[in-house]
Amino acid sequence: MASDVLHRFICLCRYLQDPCHVARFQKLCGVRGTFAKKAAENDDKLSVNGACAGQRQGAREASGDSADRLPGQRLRKSLNVKQDECAHNGPADTDPKGTVKPLRRNSLTGDVGQEFIIENKFLFYLFTIGTELGNEMFFIVFFPFLMWNVDPYVSRQLIVVWAWVLFLGQSTKDVVRWTRPASPPVVKVEVFYNSEYSMPSTHAMSGTALPFSLFLLTCSRWEYPFMFGLSIALFWSILVCISRIYMGMHSVLEVITGFLYSVLILAVLHPMLDDIDTFYLSHSYAPLVVLLVHVGFSLVAFSLDTWSTSRGDTAQALATAAGAALACRLNHQLGLLPDPPEEALPLALPLIDEALLTRSVMRMLMGVAVLLAVRAAMKVVAIPLACKIFGVPSDDVRKARQHAQVELAYRFLVYGTVAYCCVCLVPLLFGLLGLS
Repeated sequence: MASDVLHRFICLCRYLQDPCHVARFQKLCGVRGTFAKKAAENDDKLSVNGACAGQRQGAREASGDSADRLPGQRLRKSLNVKQDECAHNGPADTDPKGTVKPLRRNSLTGDVGQEFIIENKFLFYLFTIGTELGNEMFFIVFFPFLMWNVDPYVSRQLIVVWAWVLFLGQSTKDVVRWTRPASPPVVKVEVFYNSEYSMPSTHAMSGTALPFSLFLLTCSRWEYPFMFGLSIALFWSILVCISRIYMGMHSVLEVITGFLYSVLILAVLHPMLDDIDTFYLSHSYAPLVVLLVHVGFSLVAFSLDTWSTSRGDTAQALATAAGAALACRLNHQLGLLPDPPEEALPLALPLIDEALLTRSVMRMLMGVAVLLAVRAAMKVVAIPLACKIFGVPSDDVRKARQHAQVELAYRFLVYGTVAYCCVCLVPLLFGLLGLS
């Protein structure tokens, strides 16, 4: 009985992992590839970034599992299906005038990606917005907006959730080591993260954990319709999850796993958020613990596999959380951005008028401009400084950042400082300018 259940579960995983489902969904949404006809005849190559031309079952069976093949690749090969049976998503001969390329280059290799055709512009822009909900520029606007205009209490707890969800997701990727869906048949609408591993989808994880954490933290703290908040969280999560399949970055299995994984993390982490927040704000050893824990887990992430942008992203999230935690403690001591008293809860939604909108827009424009300026300035300083400290040549920045100590120092110097400015220094600036 148990073996039969296990067999059915493996069959289901194999079915959901099939890249042909991704290709069919892309075709349904109006995405067409421009693969050359000879792509189907290429040698069977399994690359770390999952951008291989073929993974045909016959070739895999003939080659077997070599000793130097990654364990995660061997595991994924047990779930892959015959890709001969899946037709390439798109014609070989296309009009170059109608083709477009991915919006951003590959973060590791600089590759611009394969051209493709978009037949449904609405879905392209919709899912582009969905995938951007998990990218850096969204977070550099989203967290400050909550901190400056809505509720600092909610913002600082969301940062904790985001950092640890991203750490656990990226670390799991480096342990499992599954490659991206093969292309062809999948069209890589996005290639920025194509060199990272793919199981689970960290976009799906953050795109689930953030909206549902936001909902759980505000549903009893603010007065608004319960179903409205739940619907927003559900729509946000579904949009991000489906966008990763549309972009060709994840299989259906990887997205579902990311969703369920984040739900599990949230179930464990959410009840502890108040205790974590109280410790950060008031315990005498909190600054030391914050630095040791966040730097320590960043080192753990860097030790799991060779260098890639995923480890940098993990360190960036932990550095942001550390900087925000230290700044929140200073705010608490200075009485800056105080939380409302318990008897004032639940908070009523403010009347959105011209004065409120003007003040909020002014805070966002000025505050984000300051953060971007700080980030740019720290980027100029951080790499040469880290290279000098650790004795690493700084002629080639890309190669220099592949040294763990340089990348770790860079991320903590830049994004720890940006987070500290966001939480503490920018609100002080608002006070001086009468925008508090």
